[in-house]
Amino acid sequence: MKNIILNLIITVLSVAGFSQDTIRVMHYNCMYYGQTSSYCSEANNNMDAKDTCLKKIIQYVKPDIFTANEIAPNTSVHQHILDYCMNVDGVTHYSKGAMTNISGTDLSNGLFYNNEKLGLKSQQNIPTSVRDINIYNFYYKSWNLSTTLDTAYLTCIVMHLKAGNTEEDASERAAQTNTLMNYLNSLNKQANYLVMGDFNVYSSTEQCFQTLVNYTNTNMRFYDPINMMGDWNNNSFYADYHTQSTHTSSAGCHATGGMDDRFDFILESAYIKNGTDHVSYFSGSYEAIGQDGNHYNGALTDGTNNSAPDSIIDVLFLMSDHLPVTLNLRVDQTVGMNEYSGSSIAGVAFTNPVGDELNVSFSMMADSKLEISIVNLLGQTVFTITKETSGTFANYTIPVNTLKRGIYFLNVYDNVNNAMTRKFIKE
Repeated sequence: MKNIILNLIITVLSVAGFSQDTIRVMHYNCMYYGQTSSYCSEANNNMDAKDTCLKKIIQYVKPDIFTANEIAPNTSVHQHILDYCMNVDGVTHYSKGAMTNISGTDLSNGLFYNNEKLGLKSQQNIPTSVRDINIYNFYYKSWNLSTTLDTAYLTCIVMHLKAGNTEEDASERAAQTNTLMNYLNSLNKQANYLVMGDFNVYSSTEQCFQTLVNYTNTNMRFYDPINMMGDWNNNSFYADYHTQSTHTSSAGCHATGGMDDRFDFILESAYIKNGTDHVSYFSGSYEAIGQDGNHYNGALTDGTNNSAPDSIIDVLFLMSDHLPVTLNLRVDQTVGMNEYSGSSIAGVAFTNPVGDELNVSFSMMADSKLEISIVNLLGQTVFTITKETSGTFANYTIPVNTLKRGIYFLNVYDNVNNAMTRKFIKE
């Protein structure tokens, strides 16, 4: 009887609860989108022409989350991107975050997302002496969200650090990242964080970057998904990862010098790196769109570039002096607190994920004898114990320090073979 129930539970959870989805994330410096300056004008950075370019890039990459730097700090321009570059040609599923400019500068960050996969739960905006830092908190729209009220969460943090290679510029960049990390530290919450943006950083040893990857609170540090630390500026060793500049000559708006800087990043928190809480980095998915590694100190369109179709290379060249960076995230479709309940056991609760001990509480309809087991994804029982309950509530501590990190089922049977199953993640 128990084997039949267990097989049924595993089958149901495998089909309904553990199907995975992918979230494609893209960050892009859009180079004065809708904004003019002494060197960027309607003549050399026309917004209508940029619309055509960005639309093709979006349709090629198909991001579920698109974060951006260098958009005019005007709500109408953000809406314009949504209407003319995102929700076009039959696509209707993109929404946007709120535009902010608390810092009072001439450029803003932007966020656009696939509202069929994600809901924007909240947004925080932090001013700095340079530009706002925008923090967007998403929840994943799992198939059974309306019934389980359980889902995965993801936070995207968008920054545009101070440009320039003087000591003063580096100091301002460091102040910006310090502001962010102190804010996150004040929350004291480990979570699925991505921090992305044009960091304008020349080396991983620069203080602004070290503040992100070697913050004093080790729990709040960020990680480079491709682990390519070093002196990126004008260094051919990093030719595969440079994101700026797409031009060697310019009419004024595009920076020049060819592909020789890694300015644009998406960094991940430990929770995403380790897949702790339903979201993990899809290994090998990080890339700079249009970067083939063969254009060091050259223009993106010099010679052949087989990293993308010619039409995409052309619009990347025209659109910006940066390349977009992308990665994919795996999201396991969560199952929730009522994953399976064919039992007279009223409830099973514990904190997830689990460390060395699983502290579990049971709510009972009446006195009972419980058989408690832990089963891995292969259906193998790795722990079992029998406990007798007295009354309607019981607590037990189960040592799980010998289990490998991963997903397990806690199965509980009462004395008439009714069962309840809970999924947990062993850290």
